[in-house]
Amino acid sequence: MIADRLALVRQRIIDAAAAAARRPEDICLVAVSKTKPAEMVREAHAAGQRDFGENYVQELSAKAEALRDLEGLRWHMIGHLQRNKVRWVAPVVHSVQTVDSIRLAEELGQRAQVAGRSGLRVLVEVNVSGEPSKSGCAPDELGSVLEAVAAEPALELAGLMTMPPYTDDPAEARPFFEQLLRLRDAHGGRARLPELSMGMSHDLEHAVLAGATMVRVGTAVFGER
Repeated sequence: MIADRLALVRQRIIDAAAAAARRPEDICLVAVSKTKPAEMVREAHAAGQRDFGENYVQELSAKAEALRDLEGLRWHMIGHLQRNKVRWVAPVVHSVQTVDSIRLAEELGQRAQVAGRSGLRVLVEVNVSGEPSKSGCAPDELGSVLEAVAAEPALELAGLMTMPPYTDDPAEARPFFEQLLRLRDAHGGRARLPELSMGMSHDLEHAVLAGATMVRVGTAVFGER
């Protein structure tokens, strides 16, 4: 079942990439496995999936331990991260996509060094919608957060991430994706910020058209929570 769903999502990415005159291999599918048991991650891995996103530190730590035998597994922290929980994340993740403050960048850099990590990939989360309920730095704070990440020797500044407001019409997310693209262009462009993590199960096509290099898909892969 998961293999079939993965195949459908991958085809959606291929079709969206073709519509955008892009290469599908330039778009990473991050399967969002939050609240799903480790065995479902194992099943997805058997179907060729390697990148998985988790929102909660305790759940991420438990799954990373339970699935440490799986070759090539890459964990991405995609949920709000508190500074007092960074020590649990830094040793095990391939990327943290939700850095949104100078203090969090500094804490992550210090903890990565303590864990003997180098090149821990960081995406800065931007609250492009301005919704109070959303995490992420404000667009006018982005420059200072990017500088804080770049100043940490153990971190690799990799790109930007956002989550637009949910709407029934996926096309309504497109302006928010395009805003993230403009912010990337204003802060060094693709050379400095190669990754744009945006788009989920219902709107990934619009994200790919806007330039996403990572899409975070949970429901379409693992089913409803």
